[in-house]
Amino acid sequence: MSRRFAGAVVSLAVFILASTACATAQSFRVQCPTSTITHPSTLSNNNAEPAYSAPTTLSLNGSGYLVPTANVNGAIKCQQVSGGDGYSTMANGTQTFMFSFGPLSGLADITNGRPGTEFPSVFNTTYQGTLLPGDPATTDGIVANTWPAWPTPLATGGFTYNGAVGLALDIANLVNIYDISQGSSGNTVYVQTNSPLGVNVGNTVTIAGTGGAPPAGYDGTWTVTAAPYTFPTAGVPGVTNYAFPATFNFTFTIPTATGLADVNESQTAAASTGPVFDGHVDPRQIMDVGVMNGSIPAPLVAFDEDDEMFLTLTNVGMIMRPDLFEQHTIHFHGYPNASSVYDGVPDASVAINIGGSFTYYYLAPDAGTYFWHCHITPPEHLQMGMVGQLYVRPRQNRLAPGASLYAGLQLQNGQVAGQTVDLRTVCNPAADILCSAVTPAINTLAVQGTDKLGNPQKYTYNDGDGSTAYDVEYPLQIHGFDPNFHFVGMTFNPEAFADMKDKFFLLNGRSYPDTVTPGPMATESSDGRMHYSQPMPSIINIPAGGKALLRIADLSVSEYGTLASLGIPMKEVGFMAKLLRDQAGNNQEFYTNSITLGGGESLDVILDASDAGCGFTGCAAALYPAGSTFYLFTPQLDHLSNDQENFGGMMTEVHICNSVTGGNTYGNTCN
Repeated sequence: MSRRFAGAVVSLAVFILASTACATAQSFRVQCPTSTITHPSTLSNNNAEPAYSAPTTLSLNGSGYLVPTANVNGAIKCQQVSGGDGYSTMANGTQTFMFSFGPLSGLADITNGRPGTEFPSVFNTTYQGTLLPGDPATTDGIVANTWPAWPTPLATGGFTYNGAVGLALDIANLVNIYDISQGSSGNTVYVQTNSPLGVNVGNTVTIAGTGGAPPAGYDGTWTVTAAPYTFPTAGVPGVTNYAFPATFNFTFTIPTATGLADVNESQTAAASTGPVFDGHVDPRQIMDVGVMNGSIPAPLVAFDEDDEMFLTLTNVGMIMRPDLFEQHTIHFHGYPNASSVYDGVPDASVAINIGGSFTYYYLAPDAGTYFWHCHITPPEHLQMGMVGQLYVRPRQNRLAPGASLYAGLQLQNGQVAGQTVDLRTVCNPAADILCSAVTPAINTLAVQGTDKLGNPQKYTYNDGDGSTAYDVEYPLQIHGFDPNFHFVGMTFNPEAFADMKDKFFLLNGRSYPDTVTPGPMATESSDGRMHYSQPMPSIINIPAGGKALLRIADLSVSEYGTLASLGIPMKEVGFMAKLLRDQAGNNQEFYTNSITLGGGESLDVILDASDAGCGFTGCAAALYPAGSTFYLFTPQLDHLSNDQENFGGMMTEVHICNSVTGGNTYGNTCN
């Protein structure tokens, strides 16, 4: 029996080695560390945002680098997207072919109109079942030609998975054992391998091929008690020291057995680390979900100041244009990148080929509204739909209840005597005229409180005076489609860039009335499956007397875009991810009823349905009563159309609600 078992172990080991060789040949990978130098898991919980009380304490390590030693701010966030193609449906029923990014993580959140950015504890989970082509729409039961009556939302309750598509456990390391012995006394087992296994104290290790489980052998899964291990000069009774380097040796304990026989120079004895998430993926899942699963806008990305963000792009290729070996990149437009290699401009960065993955790294130093797009042939790929939105939340959101906003900003800017100064966050206008988190000229004595939803108050920027506070927030992406350009892009004809002219004018990938259709919109693609091609509506629900932050970005290639609000004033507080404040600390915010953006611009406006917006106590209840509906629309009349239909375009509804439940962004409910 022992020999048959040993033979089985050899077969298993050969299979594992063969599988590992295959895995290295495929180039899909995904990355989401649970601990980094900047966010060591020994000092902080990287699966939650800690309260902000002071800058991170940094000290020089033995290599001369500044590393955190206490009060670690921020966490780790991860997201995975695909680069490929897909279809979307315009409000007049026209199906439009797209080059597009699609979600490969956070699928349930994105389906509900929320960011797909997740903590490692969510991202690093595997799907319990089989992911199907078209998911999550397929699992939700969305079938072609069964569209519900407008405006009934699609039923999206079935799919709840937010982890990384394709993520699979991997045997990180497998080595042959030269000698394994328990010695003449005690329960400790001493292992000497032919090459380093790479384990540390507390890791699990699997032993196989030693003749069976105790007492026949050492087979089983055990916890490492010492690694690397150096034999004492006096030796260990009953154990031969073969003088391997310490990194080749480790120990573990078998509490229930002593005096097990030495196994030396076995052809079958092997040690392996336990199954781990090390970036290995199942490419079948990625292809099943990622192919033809593009969306407009691209998956929403959102994280917090002080976070480290790992965003993986996987190029699944374009089914409708197999002749194009299109590379793709991710360019965070206007964002201060950690290194040019992560900038996404192929001239100074890298481009991802079909069948490949690349993980972009970002450290979030500045709050604001940004956007991202593919930087391969930008006019073409942006027009075809490879555009998305990104925003960074300010650390001011994380101040403790009752904490002074002014003092919190002083801490961030290194203006408190005796406090650690974090050069990544400090704003000193004398040294950096571009920094926007300038301490306000006047201390308004504002403190951290609660919003009208009963949650901790949120802010657009680190303002120090509460001037950018809001109750609900809604990202809005302005974009346009030229149907002729998209048709040519699908049919192998030369694209006429000079003749590009948008005919569909979109908010979050939809034209009115689709902008006010709740839930995701699905489109049947050429694979016969329904895909959530337009997951984000543009319905703006505001609690009575409240404020709604609109994070607006214009990603049109050929048109300027104007949005107007009649009735509810718009308070512009930021432009191009910068707080509107001068270097002396004076607020430059202003009220308006319309804003205009060109392609590649972003701004932050607050729809102010509070008394502050209309000017005196009690005016909001009279002017913006619960149950009323207002409109956010473009006054550019040619943009209020859906190609041949002279109705639609860039318009959505603003609802004043008695209360808002179910979150502070899309997918919430107006009561």
